[in-house]
Amino acid sequence: MEKRLVVAIDGPAGAGKSTVARKVAEALGYLYIDTGAMYRALTLAVLRAGAPVDDAAAVTAVVQRCRVSLAPGPNGNRVFLNGEEVTGEIRTLAVSNAVSQVAAIPAVRQHLVELQRQLARAGGVVMDGRDIGTVVLPNADLKIFLTASLEERARRRYRETQALGHGSNLEEIRKNLEERDRLDSGRATSPLRIAEDAVVIDTTDWSIEQVVTHVLRLCRRRLEACCTE
Repeated sequence: MEKRLVVAIDGPAGAGKSTVARKVAEALGYLYIDTGAMYRALTLAVLRAGAPVDDAAAVTAVVQRCRVSLAPGPNGNRVFLNGEEVTGEIRTLAVSNAVSQVAAIPAVRQHLVELQRQLARAGGVVMDGRDIGTVVLPNADLKIFLTASLEERARRRYRETQALGHGSNLEEIRKNLEERDRLDSGRATSPLRIAEDAVVIDTTDWSIEQVVTHVLRLCRRRLEACCTE
């Protein structure tokens, strides 16, 4: 029986993690897990409840009542919050502006990390996020860190929000990403950082197809290496 890899893809917002991870999973016949969408769903619940995102106790109380689940969809994971599909709503700018603060709360991360580990236990998984290779799946078979310039990431996120029909402003998105970078890298719990054994790919001047092809090549090399170990 062929080994089924556990692939971790990390990087800052707008680096292309979700699109690349989904396409790689589809090509390999693996399960794709968008952890960023899971944090966004919990953030949406916090905003709906009117809880201050900087009040850890209030956020924790909301999160403990939440169930987040994923299901395959035509363009990635469909995201459900307490049984309600919220796939589109979690991509609004309001959620984007709050998600880093919510995700920095230890109880929120603990709530989701165990679920994410359970999903990856059997292998055959491509999981993307900000701390997958360093915290969630430190023993992943292959770790990828995608990055890109701030300007390019802002343009990508702008196109994404426009396609979803959400009003957006390119400069506001750029400032949001810059602040998220600062919060994600500086938080005390599970900060965004590059795993020592990760392969770093700068996607600024690469097409999605080029990145996917490169990651699939790395996956196949890792599978070949596993067969000889």
